[in-house]
Amino acid sequence: MIVFGIKNCDTVKKARRWLDAHEVDYQFHDLRQDGLDKKTIEQWLQSVDWETLLNKRGTTWRKLEDPRKDSLDQATAVDLMLEHPTLIKRPVVETDKACFVGFKDTEFAEKLGL
Repeated sequence: MIVFGIKNCDTVKKARRWLDAHEVDYQFHDLRQDGLDKKTIEQWLQSVDWETLLNKRGTTWRKLEDPRKDSLDQATAVDLMLEHPTLIKRPVVETDKACFVGFKDTEFAEKLGL
């Protein structure tokens, strides 16, 4: 299992603490330090729609002065997420069976079979 996120993101910190407390083995992938490629995002989009993956509530979105954000579609959203990885809702959890976004302890328990 791979947890994609940013180290200083509060939601990612909560998710990682929860996983550690439940002794779940995972690899952490920092979107800023370790990067991101289009193939990875396209794999996520097989399980999650782009509107769920794109974080329009964060600081990066609010500060983004890019005319593309006014006419969004999947291709544009993917391009923006590649240019600005902090536009990705976090964490993104990738297992061998699926991919899911965000953190709620009850959903983690359900999706991870705990």
